[in-house]
Amino acid sequence: MDDPYPPFGELDNLLKGEVLTDTVSRTLYATDASVYRELPMAVVMPRDATDIALIVGFAARHKIPLIPRGAGTSLAGQVVGHGLVVDLSHHMNRILHIDAKEKWAEVQPGVVLDDLNREAATHGLFFGPETSTANRCTLAGMVANNSCGSHSMVYGSTRDHIIEISGCLSNGEEVTFRPLQKWEFDKKCRDETLEGDIYRFFREVYTDRQIRKQIRKEFPHPDIHRRNSGYALDELLDTAPFKPDSDAPLFNLSKLIAGSEGSLLFITSVKVALVPPPLPNKGLLCVHFTSLREALEANILAVEHHPDAVELMDHNILELTKGNSLQRSNRFFIEGEPAALLLIEFSGASDDEVIHKSGALISAFKKNNYGYSYPLVSGPDINRVWNLRKAGLGVLSNMKGDARPVSLIEDTAVRVKDLPAYVEAIDQMLAKYHKNCVYHAHVGSGELHIRPVLNLRHPDDIKLFRQIGEETARIVKSFRGSLSGEHGDGRLRGEFIPLMVGTDNYELMKKVKTIFDPDGLFNPGKIIDTPPMDSSFRYTEQKEMPITKTVFNWSDDDGLMHAVERCNGSADCLKNSLAGGVMCPSYRGTRDERHSTRGRANILRAFLQGQNSGAALTTNDLAQVLDLCLSCKACKNECPSSVDMARLKAEFLQYMYDQEGTPFTARIMGQLPRINRIIAPFFRIYNLLIRTQPVKQMMWRFAGITKERTLPAFSSKRLDHWVFRHPQRKNKTKLKTIILLADEFTNFYDGNIGIKTVLLLRRLGYYVQLAPVKESGRTQISKGLLRKASAVVKHNLLQLKGKISNNQPLVGIEPSTILTFRDEYPDLAPQSLRQTAREIAKNTFTIEEFLATEMKNGNIRTSSFTSEAKTIRFHGHCYQKALSDTSFTKQILSFPENYMAEEIQSGCCGMAGGFGYEDNHYSLSMKIGELSLFPEVRKTPESTILVSAGHSCRHQIKDGTGRTALHPVEVLFDALL
Repeated sequence: MDDPYPPFGELDNLLKGEVLTDTVSRTLYATDASVYRELPMAVVMPRDATDIALIVGFAARHKIPLIPRGAGTSLAGQVVGHGLVVDLSHHMNRILHIDAKEKWAEVQPGVVLDDLNREAATHGLFFGPETSTANRCTLAGMVANNSCGSHSMVYGSTRDHIIEISGCLSNGEEVTFRPLQKWEFDKKCRDETLEGDIYRFFREVYTDRQIRKQIRKEFPHPDIHRRNSGYALDELLDTAPFKPDSDAPLFNLSKLIAGSEGSLLFITSVKVALVPPPLPNKGLLCVHFTSLREALEANILAVEHHPDAVELMDHNILELTKGNSLQRSNRFFIEGEPAALLLIEFSGASDDEVIHKSGALISAFKKNNYGYSYPLVSGPDINRVWNLRKAGLGVLSNMKGDARPVSLIEDTAVRVKDLPAYVEAIDQMLAKYHKNCVYHAHVGSGELHIRPVLNLRHPDDIKLFRQIGEETARIVKSFRGSLSGEHGDGRLRGEFIPLMVGTDNYELMKKVKTIFDPDGLFNPGKIIDTPPMDSSFRYTEQKEMPITKTVFNWSDDDGLMHAVERCNGSADCLKNSLAGGVMCPSYRGTRDERHSTRGRANILRAFLQGQNSGAALTTNDLAQVLDLCLSCKACKNECPSSVDMARLKAEFLQYMYDQEGTPFTARIMGQLPRINRIIAPFFRIYNLLIRTQPVKQMMWRFAGITKERTLPAFSSKRLDHWVFRHPQRKNKTKLKTIILLADEFTNFYDGNIGIKTVLLLRRLGYYVQLAPVKESGRTQISKGLLRKASAVVKHNLLQLKGKISNNQPLVGIEPSTILTFRDEYPDLAPQSLRQTAREIAKNTFTIEEFLATEMKNGNIRTSSFTSEAKTIRFHGHCYQKALSDTSFTKQILSFPENYMAEEIQSGCCGMAGGFGYEDNHYSLSMKIGELSLFPEVRKTPESTILVSAGHSCRHQIKDGTGRTALHPVEVLFDALL
């Protein structure tokens, strides 16, 4: 679109970074993880501090608001506004220096917390405050919100670890706020600069006895350490030179910048203190309670035992974790149906010390009749429990219907001893409105994330949103608590700051804002002069849905819109490859918000809702954000909200094809199984031709297939033909019958693997029949040809109906095809066959799952295999990671007596079926492979067997490293005695 704000052309010429004014970019940055949405004027990505200084000068000249942004995980609308959004995460993410001797680090504002801690760990140090968003949140974002985290009982808040902050004032002055000796403070006060004006202002404030008295009286109780209501004026009260004590901390304005939400200073770097790592031995006591009240009372006792952390999860959160496959596996420690859990972490110099501390608390609990189960989790399982707790925010999006737990009361803090009475008051207040809520988070430090269940599309609940917010503020004030413990005020709680700190203190805060930012350009509408807290909701009343009839059945999600709205903006998809997992490979390869799961969901939601008014999104815009989605399914598993972007992409592609026609390349790739059946009789000629440049040129010109790839050759033996020619006698078998899927990849390209699978299963005593189907529909689904896919699904279900059962399972060799029967078939089936699809899905298994189960049940014995020693490294297919479990692969490859199997810690290989063959995707495909998989393969000794179940994965490994990877079945077949 044309640039709607001509001055931004001037800015683009000034900067080394990028200025984005297109509709898609502005829409991507219109939301954070809150309930708010507002379209910005433009987005800019500075490359360094010089760029920031130029941006601030430009904004001052043109009176354009600046909204600094890190990962966009704010829960109170801190980075939502009608101005220029400045994304500091894209380029300004370098660790500038770590001084191990002095224990500090200096970082750019966009450095991710986990990245800092990985580097600090090489020096035996780390940054104490940690958040549940540690794998994507930025240090400047943590400063802006004064973030804390689960272990704040030990490490406090971000503010406690800040040494100094550098940045630009609103007039462009570059300053560094750091601890000042009295003579330095006095010298600053003599400067004829804006910085000098600021120091003189605070000298007047803190020498005024009346002001000091009103701050002490109205601010939250000093025993509450999680406190973020307004500007932290109380933080500097007792500093030198305003307190004569020799041990008084030095005056340091960076402590005020912490929690100021980017409204006072534009940060260019942060210097933070690092601390030694925690004690090496840990234990996590997971206490189960029959009521929330009991858990809150037990928490008071727990805190007296000085644990490192105490976290709460209530029954509602625990129930919602059942809806996410990854989090279901993290529920391993839960016994029965607790009303609440306390997760209590102890550390010590030895395991015995941890056990002693835990035992003492268990004894105290039992003496007071608190709790009914007390499992003590240790080792790697601790992280699994913490991951379950960290998923709390994301899984709330799994709640069915329009009414959802909303971010409103979710950040209040009171004294620990007041929590039971405080929660009772909240419950009574909500009961007046016939509403309930969800409780979780940091009870050990007096903070609870409390989320009432509201429908923000309904006028009555929108009205309640404000009423509940205001009544909550009054309840919190009655306990002398803090309305914000760590998530900040933003535009959600800003209206209630006068109530929380008193009108005089609020007027003082307004003066603070004015002295720093006279024109109000730094993140306006946050903390001070916020817009109404019940305005600019992201859940606007939608216009007529552009997609009137879907192909997938979205009823389990309450419709297509709800499936898109599962994304709540928490940005788990923005983690990088070092954070583990798979999600989101295209974002990892590009570091571009539009190619993240959250970015795509934001665009899809805006399109469905008809948002942006004059700047409406087009199908072209949809194509742009969906193009690089690899349909890896990782988001369905790793996103706590279980956003299934692969399925959403397929649905939207079909919609776009209906509007504008199906591209030729999509037709070719989608109908590959049928093309293969035509080519197969001439495979020898085909295998010769695909190596020639003229054929590669033709494939590139007409099908968009890159000339850089080797194309897969046809097998000399087709699996289905071989099985027909080599029948098996059923009366010779001892075990169950297997219906084996001769899928469209194995049958034509990997026939030898299919034959070895049949021979392996026969030798182990199974009767093998081929499934009476020719293709799975996988290629059609991945290219968005859903109506053609649904025809395949219907045909296959009719062929398989009555043939698949527990005693006669459907088993597949290629993960992407066999798991299609389990994942998409029930929702692509016609209503008359939906139950059939579900029954078949329950009895559908990958070959790894089937073999592992049979081995566990004793139907397959180690005596069938060699005792020779082998070392194996395997790469898991994305669908195995998302829809199954790679542990099955490890189990079967480790089954022969002296076989040692290790999983390569890699994300997506980058091939993703046809994606990596397409010329416009080839570079990204290889870049994704280089993130983790290729380097790991290259460092694997030649004597180690490389394994991958996916046809595409094996091809990518070959093209990227020159190494050959085997299918797990080939390894087991070769191991047979």
